[in-house]
Amino acid sequence: MGLQLGMVALLLLMIVLAAATFRILREYERGVVFQLGRFWQVKGPGLILLIPVIQQMVRVDLRTVVLDIPAQDVITRDNVSVKVNAVLYFRVLDAQRAIIQVEDFLMATSQLAQTTLRAVLGKHELDELLAERERLNFDIQQVLDAQTDAWGIKVANVEIKHVDLNESMIRAIAKQAEAERERRAKVIHAEGELQASEKLMQAAEMLGRQPGAMQLRYMQTLSSIAGDKSSTIVFPLPIELLRGMAELASNGQASG
Repeated sequence: MGLQLGMVALLLLMIVLAAATFRILREYERGVVFQLGRFWQVKGPGLILLIPVIQQMVRVDLRTVVLDIPAQDVITRDNVSVKVNAVLYFRVLDAQRAIIQVEDFLMATSQLAQTTLRAVLGKHELDELLAERERLNFDIQQVLDAQTDAWGIKVANVEIKHVDLNESMIRAIAKQAEAERERRAKVIHAEGELQASEKLMQAAEMLGRQPGAMQLRYMQTLSSIAGDKSSTIVFPLPIELLRGMAELASNGQASG
């Protein structure tokens, strides 16, 4: 009986030693190995052999991490209070630094992303925050990437997901947009009036140079309004036309 218990205990010990000795790392994993507390080597992927008790290993995932940045209260440069949330994409490039240089690189990156989001967006006005998200995303990504480089982390991208405004600010923006549309409409109308006046001036100059053209224009105007029988038409005739008609009449009488 005692022999059987000894065999079972030995078997269990061998299983424990085998579990502590052999490790399998996937393609996207690396193992940071410490020997007696000191950094020894980064291993993986594949089968890893460790000396039990002497060596310990910390797994590091090298895949891209998608980190949601919680909504942050941001005060813009023009003193508008908004809530902004974003999403961060990063990955570990150097497993050794990610484990040794910072206690918890996931937590550290999350906290750094929150403070950087508030700091960068606070330097811009609300209009920029709403209209120039791509540029702001790039600015935040550059700042984060520079600071996480010491941890062996590469920030690939930052995307602002949503900008939450209070109701009063939404109404103010709507009024501003409406005023801008009215301003543009007035400018377009004024430009049209200016172009029309220029064309009318050119037409008047042309008609003034040709008296016959002016008389023809009078006749065309009379013809266009003659169909309206409900109004009285007072149509002025040019003196030159009356003189011409009088001369024709006098010449006719003289010939008769």
